[in-house]
Amino acid sequence: MRLDKFLKVSRLIKRRTVANEACDAGRVMVNGVVAKASVKVKVGDVIEIQFGTKNVKVEVLDIQDTTKKEEAKELFRYL
Repeated sequence: MRLDKFLKVSRLIKRRTVANEACDAGRVMVNGVVAKASVKVKVGDVIEIQFGTKNVKVEVLDIQDTTKKEEAKELFRYL
């Protein structure tokens, strides 16, 4: 699954266009490497996102095309 779509489905970022912009600005890293929106995300990958002064680091646990709001938290875990 594409990185920008995963960020939206997991609700780490609210909209896919915002996820795309964050990737273009270099604020998203996958496994320690700055990632483009088109990078393929796999189970076990570590994603790090910079929100202003705050960093969020998560590990991908599952990949699904769509999820309900309550189930979105099960796609990743905070590190």
